[in-house]
Amino acid sequence: MTRKITIRSIDTVTHDTLTLTLDKPEDFSYAPGQAAHIALDLDDWREEWRSFTMTSLPQEDHLEFVIKCYPESDEDHDGMTARLAKLQPGDALIFKDVWGAIEDEGNGVFIAGGAGVTPFISILRKKLDQKGTLDGNTLIFSNKAERDIILRDDFDKMPGLQTRYIVTDEPDSPLYHDRIDADLLSEYVSAGRDTCYICGPQPMLDELSDALKKIGVKDSDIVTEQFD
Repeated sequence: MTRKITIRSIDTVTHDTLTLTLDKPEDFSYAPGQAAHIALDLDDWREEWRSFTMTSLPQEDHLEFVIKCYPESDEDHDGMTARLAKLQPGDALIFKDVWGAIEDEGNGVFIAGGAGVTPFISILRKKLDQKGTLDGNTLIFSNKAERDIILRDDFDKMPGLQTRYIVTDEPDSPLYHDRIDADLLSEYVSAGRDTCYICGPQPMLDELSDALKKIGVKDSDIVTEQFD
């Protein structure tokens, strides 16, 4: 079943990331970390389905998405997010099924690359809503540059959440500017205790899964979802 849902507002998060707030149908249900297949309600776009993660909480009266917008020239994204960035409040998106592999399996270390952080937003918000603190949880978040860090202020204000921001292409930044490897992970991950959540491009998932196993983390304690 498909349905059209109206955009309430569009706000800027970073230089290339937007927050879309939409109406929420009464019978629309999902779990934190899940995504929906979405198409634009425009000529030539109604059958072009892409997946975007809900960042709102299921009990809220609206749907929220944090979406990174890529230029039309980006072959991997076919210009959809560039076209989406031109929409206005009152426009509609077409929704299909809800899906997602990342679910909350307890406290742990959340490792994200770029827009791969979006499934973690609602999971962390849910934890905070239920417990009032994120003690026992760590976010390791890698981006090309500081200006790319999505919702940095929000993460910094979450009580109890330990954060480690990494930039790979900005050597003058005071942040850690190297790749996430086994040595870095060993500072934050306790093998046998922590669940490790990873979301990002497939090469990143493979590399970090191998690094976690290198420091003694079992397959059963690694939760992954590909996010290009």
